[in-house]
Amino acid sequence: MAFLDEEFSVDTLPKGTSNFEPLPEGWYNATITGAEVKETKAGDGKYIACKYTVTGPSHQGRVVFGNLNIKNASTKAEEIGRQQLGEIMRAIGLGKVSDTDQLIGGNLGIKLTVRTGEYAGNEIKGFRALNGAAPAAAVPFKSVAPSATPAKAAPPWAKK
Repeated sequence: MAFLDEEFSVDTLPKGTSNFEPLPEGWYNATITGAEVKETKAGDGKYIACKYTVTGPSHQGRVVFGNLNIKNASTKAEEIGRQQLGEIMRAIGLGKVSDTDQLIGGNLGIKLTVRTGEYAGNEIKGFRALNGAAPAAAVPFKSVAPSATPAKAAPPWAKK
């Protein structure tokens, strides 16, 4: 048991104004306000738990969470997570990331959908650079030998 330094009365505590209803589907501007590496429940992988705070055009201050699988027993889950990490990095203008703190403060667009059922809520289905932001060039996920020079691929937005 842990004793509090004081006694709290529900009558004197402020009432919350939190709304936990899912946001309507669509694109929102957001800032990454949290990012940390966590281990999967099974203990056989790692993911980046990201926290996004909506900055507009509506619902400012609302928070949305998303996970990016960076190491997973499922190669498909890992591939999707790494693809999403790449989209985020391009959207916020990072060419390389070695610490989750580098993601924090990044401004980007996030596309939300509404998930129904037992785990109802918002799900992030896309990332994009905000207007006027210069996306960084793509950086390959696979390790490249120090002597090798990676080929420069055209960015996705430059398709012919």
